[in-house]
Amino acid sequence: MNLFKSRRHSPSLDDLVMDHSRPCEHLCSDYLMPGVERPQQVFVRGQGSWLWDSEDHAYLDFSQGGGANSLGHSPSVLLEAIANQARSLINPGFGLHNRGMLKLAERLCESTRSDQACLLNSGSEACEAAIKLARKWGQQHRGGACGIIVASNGCHGRSLATISASDSSTLTNRFEPQLPGFNHVPFNDLPALHAAVDSRTVAIMLEPIQSEAGVIPASEHYLKGVERLCRELGILLILDEVQTGIGRCGTLLAEQSYGVRADIVVLGKGLGGGVPLAALLARGKACCFEVGEMTGTHHGNALMTAAGLAILDSVQDRGFLDHVEQTGQYLRDGLLRLAHRYGHGQLRGQGLLWGLTLSEDSADAVVNAALNEGLLLNAPRPDCLRFTPALTVSKSSIDEMLLRLARAFSRVRTAQLQCRKGIAV
Repeated sequence: MNLFKSRRHSPSLDDLVMDHSRPCEHLCSDYLMPGVERPQQVFVRGQGSWLWDSEDHAYLDFSQGGGANSLGHSPSVLLEAIANQARSLINPGFGLHNRGMLKLAERLCESTRSDQACLLNSGSEACEAAIKLARKWGQQHRGGACGIIVASNGCHGRSLATISASDSSTLTNRFEPQLPGFNHVPFNDLPALHAAVDSRTVAIMLEPIQSEAGVIPASEHYLKGVERLCRELGILLILDEVQTGIGRCGTLLAEQSYGVRADIVVLGKGLGGGVPLAALLARGKACCFEVGEMTGTHHGNALMTAAGLAILDSVQDRGFLDHVEQTGQYLRDGLLRLAHRYGHGQLRGQGLLWGLTLSEDSADAVVNAALNEGLLLNAPRPDCLRFTPALTVSKSSIDEMLLRLARAFSRVRTAQLQCRKGIAV
């Protein structure tokens, strides 16, 4: 079922690379500082896997804010939790306890077998806090060591420290300033990690699945080898689960599916279900922050922690993670069929996090063609599409997505053939 009122003309390849559709509402974006390229549609409401713009066109959303909307758009459990909490208390201040702060910290620690939790606003902040915590531990237990080894192609946030911990190829601006103390090595390469560790190394930091690099999973052999190396050398293992945590991979944490255990875990995105909430989890010897070393105006406020508790309640509800695994497999099978039909490349991922490599650097064109079909997708790389639907997505929505994606692939192929014919002439 195509909810758009009429079919659009077949665009040229230039049309697909740059969206020229007229804005849906007379609102001006000139006052926004440039951040990312956005389509001109103005979105006004959402429900589950669907978004509507100001002209009442419906869009099937298989990006969900890069996976932040773990339960989809405006889920009732999240709405009720936020509304109820807002009536009583929003933000008493970081220097005071509130019930949500205490309950969410306890729930996270009990659910993940962690010892301490720090609640923050974003994955970037949580990754930066993980770096600070590791270096604090290095001062106490490793003679002041502060070096952190990170796997290439990872992206750990947008603060100065996390930019330095990210591979430059994942950054929009490769000339952003870099802080010292980070050693980049190839991902999924154990010998490179062994060679990089020295007396100044305090931790190894990586993502179980490198989402921004095109959804590249760590092999089980690699991740278990990293854990073993950290244990043998007495250094910390930091897992950045901003993208993969809170059920995205079919388990509460991706580390569970690999059978490893980190000293420090970073959570974000899906934890808030669409509102700004992140967490830093520490275990055992890594619990070394002292009073006054972590502060923030909005950290752990009552409103956001109420949202986090509602998300955890849903994700840990009976059968929820089974649903993620089942629909994830259904999505995988459908994407494999489509990739084979259109001659595209490798499909990578786990649960409801998938990346499809395209046969050419046409991801932007496919994203814009999909937009014309009422489908919202994300392209982390010029040759890769990323799929991060709501964890509650239905098989019927997956079927509808595959139909729209097939039409988008056809649009791009037609435009490419027309372009090549024009060049030949």
